[in-house]
Amino acid sequence: MQNEFIFVGILTICAILLPVGGMGMSWMLRPHKPNKLKQTTYECGLETVGETWAQFKVSYYIYALIFVVFDVEAVFLFPWAVAYNKLPLYALAEVLIFVLILLFALVYAWRKGALEWI
Repeated sequence: MQNEFIFVGILTICAILLPVGGMGMSWMLRPHKPNKLKQTTYECGLETVGETWAQFKVSYYIYALIFVVFDVEAVFLFPWAVAYNKLPLYALAEVLIFVLILLFALVYAWRKGALEWI
């Protein structure tokens, strides 16, 4: 039993040391010559005029999040659709539950007005 955990420990140590070592090496080997031009904000090669922060309506972010949720739904349904003939009956029930949850989320977002593009 203890021999099995040795492999987990080795994997954990490697998982920690590889990224930390890579970041440490890139920090030591990088060229570091700061100047004022490198510290400026780059925006299409033009100097910014006035305030550069622009506020967007929160509804745009909500609309984008809803799009991402339903786009990810297609990613999860694609493997199921490819293996449809080989799956048992309970897989159909699981996918129906998944789609019903997403349908409930769509109806909820619709009723809250999150899909109105104003």
